[in-house]
Amino acid sequence: MNNNANENGMNVFQANICLLCVTLCWSTEVIIFGCIPEGVSSFATTCITSLVGGLILLACFFKRIVAAIKKEKWTMLIWVVGLSLMNMVYNLFYMAGLKYFDVSTGAFTLSMTVVVLPVILLTFREKMERKTWYSAAIVFVGILTVVVNNASVGQFMGIVFMALGCVIRAVYIVILNKAAGKYDTLALSSTISISAGLLSFIPWVMSDPRLFASINWDKETISCLAIYSYFVVALAQTLNIFAQKKSTPANATVIYSMEIVFSVIWGTLLPASLVTPTKITPYVIIGVLLVVFGNIIEIVPFDDLTKKRRKTV
Repeated sequence: MNNNANENGMNVFQANICLLCVTLCWSTEVIIFGCIPEGVSSFATTCITSLVGGLILLACFFKRIVAAIKKEKWTMLIWVVGLSLMNMVYNLFYMAGLKYFDVSTGAFTLSMTVVVLPVILLTFREKMERKTWYSAAIVFVGILTVVVNNASVGQFMGIVFMALGCVIRAVYIVILNKAAGKYDTLALSSTISISAGLLSFIPWVMSDPRLFASINWDKETISCLAIYSYFVVALAQTLNIFAQKKSTPANATVIYSMEIVFSVIWGTLLPASLVTPTKITPYVIIGVLLVVFGNIIEIVPFDDLTKKRRKTV
């Protein structure tokens, strides 16, 4: 890939910055989940936030989304259902796994996708740039540094849930990248969200037939669900798909690992009433620095900078 602007006016470096913004939004997930009362099930959270986020996009861009659906007909919807199902499943695994960890350790285990993805890419016979291999390896070492020293035997099931989520998420990222290059960004984002909400409604009604009546609709619950619906589902997912048009699955996954850094910052700066405080240890510091270093290698276009210097000499 080169850094020339594509048809949407975005080059690779700009796409990486967009993915970094997406990761910043996603890093708030652990905080929001922690603020949602335990009585609200994972199925309810996924169903409500996905439907609200998708409907927000549909209301704002109704004509464009409907036109895109009519143009692609059933072709896009088949992709959407598959992506929605994977999106729902890996989110449920993550929500279950995050209950076993504090903010920083949870973020590090969540980013294990960076290890799984290269294997998935090899399975799909996709290529990875050499610098991306280097970046993924450095990030992996950073993740291991923290997880190995912070995890305990009692968190084994949490690690299992997170590992399963990472595998599904890796496949999701590869397929989403292909879909992003084929279909309209807003139509894809909206239909994926709505479809994920409808799919998660099935296990929700099976596990709790009371549905909305079972939720204590206080200000805290409504605020958390509203924030998640807009910033994480509608905004971050749309921006992610938009950036994926110019990115690659491996490139995106390395940048997603920056969620670790943001989560550690939240866990350090925010009050204990919002999030479990992060205990800053030498292992956490080393892990964060390795993740940042791996991302610098991936994000900064060193090859282009070198070429420009050569031209000016």
